[in-house]
Amino acid sequence: MTEGQNFPFLFGVNEFTTQPWSFEEDVRRYQELGVQAIEVCEAKLDAGRVAEQMKYVAGSGMKISSVQPAVRTFFGSRMMPSPEGTEARVKAFRKSLEILAPFTPGSVFVCNTGAPPAGNVRKTIDDTVRYLRELCPLAADLGVSIALEPLNPVSMNVESAIWTIAQTMDVIDAVGHRAMGLCLDYWNIWQENDVEAQIRRAGDRITVVQASDWRVPYSAADRLVPGDGAIPLGALMKATREAGFRGACTVEIFSDGVPDSLYDGDLREVIRRSRAGLEKAWQAIG
Repeated sequence: MTEGQNFPFLFGVNEFTTQPWSFEEDVRRYQELGVQAIEVCEAKLDAGRVAEQMKYVAGSGMKISSVQPAVRTFFGSRMMPSPEGTEARVKAFRKSLEILAPFTPGSVFVCNTGAPPAGNVRKTIDDTVRYLRELCPLAADLGVSIALEPLNPVSMNVESAIWTIAQTMDVIDAVGHRAMGLCLDYWNIWQENDVEAQIRRAGDRITVVQASDWRVPYSAADRLVPGDGAIPLGALMKATREAGFRGACTVEIFSDGVPDSLYDGDLREVIRRSRAGLEKAWQAIG
């Protein structure tokens, strides 16, 4: 697949997409399926074998485009309720940087605010800015960066205090560090007003791109294969390209608590169909 022809980005897969597989199965099967970039999910790593597992990825030839830390929100969330206490969560994120960055040079570590305690969105955002100001210099020293992700409004007050690109850019601007970027997940932001213009305005702050597709969800973890739902993926990818992004477009699918879970089917076919769906969406916009 050549950039600018069939598809404008590297084709990547986030390990949550293949939740039933082990870390080693992910790496082996992604490689067999021609996946070009992997988004590593720390939760799949064995704490006692991290170096061995990360060397296995390096030997696969796939690019490690980004990392999902085991604890990626600074405040508690439904998906990650522990550890309790913000300082412990920030400490966990710092530890993830220190352990994994040496194996993932140039990669991006994804984070989110978490749920605002007692609905105090203002304090949650202010504290998030403060924590990111502390973490970004460390990330830069380690040769990686951090990306903040706005989540879909269905996740407000249980996973996030921010839900738009503009809100996220305000945080990024307030942090004011070159190691701070934006994680653009199409499932989360596609319903925003004037979303293509928002993407273009984000420009070179976009450092992670994730794709799946939308239906009215049965659960908080109900996403479709790209091309099977309502998201105008071609138009969003075009705006992302015009913003200057040249990295990996990573398929991130959750499929828990639904009557037709993709996790119960052939995950190889999920990856094949995801790639075909993204390519078709890109080609459809000419």
